[in-house]
Parts: sequence; C-alpha cells; structure tokens
Amino acid sequence: MNRKQRRAAARVAKRSGNEELQEKLEALSHIKEECFVCQIPFDKTDMKMLDSWIIVVNKAFSTGTRLYCPTCWEEAMEFVKSSSM
Repeated sequence: MNRKQRRAAARVAKRSGNEELQEKLEALSHIKEECFVCQIPFDKTDMKMLDSWIIVVNKAFSTGTRLYCPTCWEEAMEFVKSSSM
C-alpha cells in the first residue's frame, strides 16, 4: 500500500468512525525497514516484497509491529508445527 492509498484509507476510516482500521493503518506507518529476525532490508516500494513479507501487528510488542521475511516466517511456522506434534 503506498502513501496515497494509506492516506485515503485513513480519511475513509476517520469519516466512518472505524477506529480499528485507523489503528491498523497507524501501526503500518511504523513498520521497520528490515526483517525482525535476520535484518534483511525491506523496500516498501517493491510490490513483490509487499506481497510476500509478513507484517504482524500486536499491541503486546513494544513497537506494535514486527516484519518477517518469507524465509524466517517459513522457518518459524515449521518450528511451531514440529513443536506442537
């Protein structure tokens, strides 16, 4: 989502009173520019990266958001599956 789209969505959310959407848009504006685990750089303008990287929004995190590259995310999911069996 580019800057123009985020601003338009924020205006719509503000007008409609959708506070949850407003919070999510605000959290997206604070995304780090690297993977949380391996620190690979993240390019917010690259559509392929935007489609494949995982953004986790959680109020329990000190930053509120965490960004994961596809490789780190797959490794985490495999670990969760193996530990739950």
